[in-house]
Amino acid sequence: MIGIKLNNMAYEQDIRELLMAFYPGETFEYQGGDPSHSSQKQADVTVEGLLSQDRTRFSLELSFSGSSQFYGFRNLPEDIEEEARQLEEPLSVDYDNRFETKNKIKRRLYVLLLFATGKTLPWGTLTGIRPTKIAMTRLREGQDREQIFDYMKKTYFTSDEKISLAIEIAEREKKLLELIGCEQGYSLYVGIPFCPTTCLYCSFTSYPIEKWEKKTGLYLEALFRELDYVAEAKKGCTLDTVYIGGGTPTSLSAEDLECLLRKLKDTFDFSTVREFTVEAGRPDSITREKLRVLKKYGVSRISINPQTMQQKTLDLIGRRHTVEEVKEKFIMAREEGFDNINMDLILGLPKEELKEVQDTLEAVKALGPDSLTVHSLAIKRAARLNTMKEVYKDLKITNTQEMIDLTARYAGELGMEPYYLYRQKNMAGNFENVGYALLGKACIYNVLIMEEVQTIIGCGAGTTTKRLFFKENRIERVENVKDVTLYIEKIDEMIERKRGMFQSK
Repeated sequence: MIGIKLNNMAYEQDIRELLMAFYPGETFEYQGGDPSHSSQKQADVTVEGLLSQDRTRFSLELSFSGSSQFYGFRNLPEDIEEEARQLEEPLSVDYDNRFETKNKIKRRLYVLLLFATGKTLPWGTLTGIRPTKIAMTRLREGQDREQIFDYMKKTYFTSDEKISLAIEIAEREKKLLELIGCEQGYSLYVGIPFCPTTCLYCSFTSYPIEKWEKKTGLYLEALFRELDYVAEAKKGCTLDTVYIGGGTPTSLSAEDLECLLRKLKDTFDFSTVREFTVEAGRPDSITREKLRVLKKYGVSRISINPQTMQQKTLDLIGRRHTVEEVKEKFIMAREEGFDNINMDLILGLPKEELKEVQDTLEAVKALGPDSLTVHSLAIKRAARLNTMKEVYKDLKITNTQEMIDLTARYAGELGMEPYYLYRQKNMAGNFENVGYALLGKACIYNVLIMEEVQTIIGCGAGTTTKRLFFKENRIERVENVKDVTLYIEKIDEMIERKRGMFQSK
């Protein structure tokens, strides 16, 4: 257990997230500072942060209740030496400059944690989900690779490999986005919150389709009302991309799926749409009839996501399909004319080591997808892998740089290049998720949502709408309720939330 003792909670989240990166899976207790948090337990490690009364100095201390090795200055990376030499001095901070104060605190804490654990993190002090956005912003300001590299090294202690990856992807994203009129257009996300089963690691809004299959009409009726409002509100605007995700959209019957796609085509002007994606996702939800429906309505990109090609792992994580089904449904999609198929893989699945990852990559390589999204397992708060820790405590989770490098190598052998990247909290190995694609097959929607450069409207239970105000450089968010029954009951309220956002100046 990790203790956090602060006399000011302004930087609590930044401190906690960095602690989580060094001590994954640990619980956190607050000892004083915030009166709503208190603890009588003795923490194994306690971080104490004190902000001076005049708010110009911030002191950080790390203490241990039990035996703990302190690694000190052994083999210290060059970029961290300067910070390490100043450990005895309180930080000089400008409390009104939150960005710089936050970074100073995180750099100091990073060095203390490096000394305490003997390890560095591949992304350094970065805990946010969009590291490429840093590189992208500076590219747009006219900085070159060397300037960006130097900035990320000094500001965040990011490793050379990850900085190079971030810059490479940002450069590729920049070229892709130059083809899109981000300010004039918008993208549409449609959420279908049903799945064949809920996977062990999953926390997305999803409901077992077998319990809802006779009531999906109620959900679609509410969804169509929301779509009608959005189409009217955005009349005259350019629709660039449409993405139907979930859940697993192909959990719907072929009839429901056709009803949804027909509604979209009848309601929105698709003449400007550059990309129409449907997550077919689970192979056990795919039929030839459904693929033909998707093709009939002009779906240009689909995902068939095995996550792994190890049958024992599939059984363990609760996916009711076989490795052979993955292959069969992929071949079926090719036969039906789909020439842009993505496959998702997850590194760090329970009991999988390098050998299993390589076996999976060999099987995927033999199929030859057009894009490959490689995730590092992120154990979400609501996932069974977290809520039932006692049941799954003996499941070994491994993710290493060697695994990451192996996936990059196989993607290269398939002729793919990395085109987008994002991170999540509690990721195995503190790594990242990377999307690879063949030339011309990169998912535009993925880049738009990661770089937050276009308004994306979410319709359906559990979706989020982000409206960009370009002149003020700000984003306004509106969320729909996650519960399907509540969404149906409160659809008028969901529409009113959007109306308020669209009408605001």
